[in-house]
Amino acid sequence: MAPSATSPQTMTAKSEGTAPLPLISLEPLLDPTSPQAHQASHALLSAFRTSGFLYLTNYSSLIPRSDIDKVFHASAHFFARPQPQKDSVALPSPTSNRGYQRPGREKVSLAATAADVARERQQTGDDMKETYEIGSPAARPGNPQPWPDALDEAGVAFRTTMQDFFLKCQELHLVLMRGIAVGMGLDIHFFDPMLDVGDNNLRLLHYPSVPAGGFEGGKRMRAGAHSDYGTLTFLFQDKRGGLQVEKADDGGGGGWMDVEPRPDTIVVNAGDLMARWSNDLIRSTKHRVVEPPHTTSTTTSTTSTTSKAHPPRYSVAYFCNPNYEAWIEALPGTFEEEGGKRYEGINSRDYLFGRLNATVGA
Repeated sequence: MAPSATSPQTMTAKSEGTAPLPLISLEPLLDPTSPQAHQASHALLSAFRTSGFLYLTNYSSLIPRSDIDKVFHASAHFFARPQPQKDSVALPSPTSNRGYQRPGREKVSLAATAADVARERQQTGDDMKETYEIGSPAARPGNPQPWPDALDEAGVAFRTTMQDFFLKCQELHLVLMRGIAVGMGLDIHFFDPMLDVGDNNLRLLHYPSVPAGGFEGGKRMRAGAHSDYGTLTFLFQDKRGGLQVEKADDGGGGGWMDVEPRPDTIVVNAGDLMARWSNDLIRSTKHRVVEPPHTTSTTTSTTSTTSKAHPPRYSVAYFCNPNYEAWIEALPGTFEEEGGKRYEGINSRDYLFGRLNATVGA
């Protein structure tokens, strides 16, 4: 993206407007026997085919708003802990995908190898965030979750809150994948045996406050341009904003549009493995997290300024994957003959672990 003749801060957050993402209601998908379910399944698939992103509405019967608020509160409390306490539950290895990651450990990227990601780190710096990763309570028992429950009662409550929320998001993944199956003309339970283990990842994100001038030069970002790895991602945003998606009609030229936080919605997007599984019928869209234009309010006006620190940002992402033992190859109906498959078959674990190893540093 060519630099504009504006301040470095505005350049960092440059966009071409607000992304016109489809609004999809979860309600008709919860009852597959309802007259609206079939139409809703096709609307869901159409959204993933055209933009790869959507706003999900009417989901409170599955995930109440109060549960989301509780998760954000617990997340903010965790990240406010002293650094030694957070380090005591650190992620032991990239493929464990469980535990705390300090700022600078991960660099999300479009690059496929660790060497390419390292070169990108040298050019643009590390992502400006810290995270806490949570795996399935049932999946991979040999890969324990580092919990803060040994620290205090708040740590015990943190564990209960996150495990409960994880399972509700796991159920949402199943419902949406059933909708995709129907939209593609497959049996509604086609994906069920490949999702039942729950090899998913709940990620709490804290983008710390950044001093004034911290984004100067237009290179550093909260999280660099990337696409997600798995099937679907659920994003719960605070009111700060900053998420941008690449324009669907841009042809990869680097045009970006804002995904503004909308009350009572979940942002849902498809990942690379879902695109691969669907033989690119479904779109995995590049996105990034930038610092929105910083404003300060007075009694008379709101003006841009670079004199104050950039406030922190919090979000919660739930990354959905097939079972790690699942074999991923082009789905029935997405190709006419064997030569129409765009990708070779691959084991889900091999694909996901390869991506994780490339993006997480020592």
